[in-house]
Amino acid sequence: MKKKYIVIAVLIAVAFIAYRLSAGNYNSLVALEEEVNAQWSQVQNLYQERYDKIPNLVATVKGYAKHEETVFTEIAEARSKAGGVVNIDSSILDDEQKLAEFQKVQDSLGASLQRLLAVTESYPSLKANENFLALQAEISESENKISLERRRFNEKARSYNTSIRTFPKNIVASFAGFKSKAYFESVQGSETAPKVEF
Repeated sequence: MKKKYIVIAVLIAVAFIAYRLSAGNYNSLVALEEEVNAQWSQVQNLYQERYDKIPNLVATVKGYAKHEETVFTEIAEARSKAGGVVNIDSSILDDEQKLAEFQKVQDSLGASLQRLLAVTESYPSLKANENFLALQAEISESENKISLERRRFNEKARSYNTSIRTFPKNIVASFAGFKSKAYFESVQGSETAPKVEF
């Protein structure tokens, strides 16, 4: 009879320890996933901020560069494509391909903005316009913030992905359905330094 109580006590102790370990690991995984989602929201906010500034920039440039219609059309198309995907569900983070598509649309919009800003080189009076200079600075600041927040997102995603793959959290993660998060990739072509010619 005494052995029976000892076995029951040991089983209860093992069950309690297993519960405490799994609950602690589960809670830490939830916290890490929430950090990734919060960082994702920050990235989306910055994309939205950039998206909202584009019409003012285009209107300012149009006033000076009326015959640059192809650039205006290109940026309008890129903005239109981005408009449908700026604020999307965080489930995109579980699918590398969907995140890559989102990133491609956003990168296309960024490239269009760069082409628009390059057009301004031909218009000295536009480059001296205070509204344009302020908008140009805001767009530049937005691009820098986006780059920084994407890097922070990748750091949060890496920390989360590492946690769901390490023992014993990987056991809890597989039972609880935690999935790895995709990363933002660097902009295509950024691995090669630009040529500077004088």
